[in-house]
Order: sequence, then structure tokens, then C-alpha cells
Amino acid sequence: MARLPSVLDTRDLPLAELCAARLDGELFAVDDGWAPLDEPDLPAFRAAVTALRAPRSLVIERMSAAWVHGAIAAPPIVAQFCVPLSARIAVIGDHRALVREVRIDDDEIVRFGGVPCTTPTRTAFDLLRDPVLDEHAILDAVAALATSHPELAGAVRDRLAAVPRMPHKATALARLDRAEQTARRGAGDAA
Repeated sequence: MARLPSVLDTRDLPLAELCAARLDGELFAVDDGWAPLDEPDLPAFRAAVTALRAPRSLVIERMSAAWVHGAIAAPPIVAQFCVPLSARIAVIGDHRALVREVRIDDDEIVRFGGVPCTTPTRTAFDLLRDPVLDEHAILDAVAALATSHPELAGAVRDRLAAVPRMPHKATALARLDRAEQTARRGAGDAA
């Protein structure tokens, strides 16, 4: 018998069966999918859940990537994806997914079970420079990433320093300082 994927949707089983399994306590609903109750909450699982919103292989980024990396507790309402500038994509009409074209190198992408996602450093770099996202959410996410990846703040600073002119560079540096302070306070509270 074939094994079902760890994240299910209506392409795997009819909606009625998924709902019945949830009512029977075998599955739980997570974002746009369902998963067995004993499925470990790992980055590959969260990447698979996020990928359900993508009609093709898109790179998970910003707050969606922060969720995949475990920096925030729940997936964002609007999933955030990117594609390299060289990828020519049509507009995606899903109001629950946002796709943007970015300059990104292969070493800034990590794969979880075949699902591409920005690395923690690239995720922090993108979040810190985003003028639209909630300031507190950005700081909390970057602080959590910096706590679990001690080299992150230095790598982001190096990247920002390498480019003399960059949109929102001053904002990113100020946010990074505040996120580092938040991470240090969190480490002090845990001790």
C-alpha cells in the first residue's frame, strides 16, 4: 500500500474523508492542509504545508520562511513566495499568496523535502528591509532566527555593508540592532 504524504489536501483524499479523519482525531487541520496527529513539527513539514498554496515550485520567503524556520508560531495569512529574476512567471491570482521577483543566488536557498525556502540569513535580510510588514513581527522573527543561528546577525551586517546603496538599508541596520537586543534579552530571560 502506498504511503500518503505527511501533509494532505484534497488532491490526496476527498474533502469529506479529510474532515471525517479530523473528527475521528486522526488528522488535524493546518493552514490549507491536514496532517496526522503524530507528525513532527519540523521545517520540512512546515515547508510542505506552505507549498500547498503555491501552484508551482516557488521559493518560500519572508514571514512564510520565518515560520518554516521556526521563528514564528503560525503561518502568515498571506503566504509569501519569490522567484529569481530570470524566472518568467505569470501573475498568480490567489489572494492568499504573494509572489515577487527578486535577485537571489542558489546558496541563499535551502530545500526541505524538495521545497525551496530562503535560508535563515536571507530570510532575515529580506524581513529587515521590508517597509510594509509589521515592525514588531519583523523584530520578533529576526530575534528568534538570530537566537537559533548565532552567525546570522554578522552575515546580515556583512551583506548590507557590501552594497553602498540599497533601498531601506538604514532601516534594516536599525532593526537588526533592535532584534539583537531582543535576542539578548530573551537569552537572559531563559538563563
